[in-house]
Amino acid sequence: MIPRDLPRLRPRRPDASKRDHGRVVVVGGSCGMAGAAALSAMAALRSGAGLVELLVPAAVAPIAAGFDPCVMTLGLADDGTGFSSAAAPLVVEHLERATSGAVGPGIGRTEAVRRLVVSLWHDAAIPMVFDADALWAIAGGDDLRRHAGPRLLTPHAGEMLRLMGKDPTGREANDRPMLEAAARAMAADIGAVVLLKGEGTLITDGHGEARNPTGNPGMATAGTGDVLTGVAVALMAQGMPPFDAARLAAWVHGRAGDAAAADLGVVSMTARDVLDRLFVAFRDLG
Repeated sequence: MIPRDLPRLRPRRPDASKRDHGRVVVVGGSCGMAGAAALSAMAALRSGAGLVELLVPAAVAPIAAGFDPCVMTLGLADDGTGFSSAAAPLVVEHLERATSGAVGPGIGRTEAVRRLVVSLWHDAAIPMVFDADALWAIAGGDDLRRHAGPRLLTPHAGEMLRLMGKDPTGREANDRPMLEAAARAMAADIGAVVLLKGEGTLITDGHGEARNPTGNPGMATAGTGDVLTGVAVALMAQGMPPFDAARLAAWVHGRAGDAAAADLGVVSMTARDVLDRLFVAFRDLG
């Protein structure tokens, strides 16, 4: 059942152009992790973004470009495994032309990456999703209250603990009430939206909140979070504020996962199966 108050995209005009539906830039990827960033980019296209650009280290650009010819892929300066510091100016240049951006999927954990992500948190004026290793980069770092544009964080339990300055592998990862309270407090404190993944996904801006009713245990598999990131950044590119985009993205993502489980069962489904069924959720929404 679709919640009656679930945010919706505006209907498309008959004379719509791809430029009417936003330009998304996804920043991610590293050696062995090109697929994570590609999943986000492909999910953004499946979720209605007019143009999607994928920025990856040059070492993995041919791999990332091979996933979907509809994604514009650009390889930037790398250190042999991931982004080098020389990539930062071009990342900033491309984000300045974008409607929304996402950073983190498969990006790795190096000092150059940390500096890049922190600078984007502080200075990028567009709505941005921070996920995966981007959450590692900003955890315990500079003042997160200072950011130039709307921000959406999408942590799972371990990433939420790291943002709190705690052991991400500790027992507290199973303390859902504590994690949700921390998510509310963090969202209110830094002026961002936090989407805390897991059963009964919580979306909060520290003032209002919502829970997502869709999804299933089969979605606990590598890459599904990257798909969610792509859905959310595409919805923001189409004009939805981060809280509404997070709510709708969580519902669409979970509904696609439920469709995948119905077809394949919860054991055999993969993130690509969720990506391939995003259309089911958007079709259900009419």
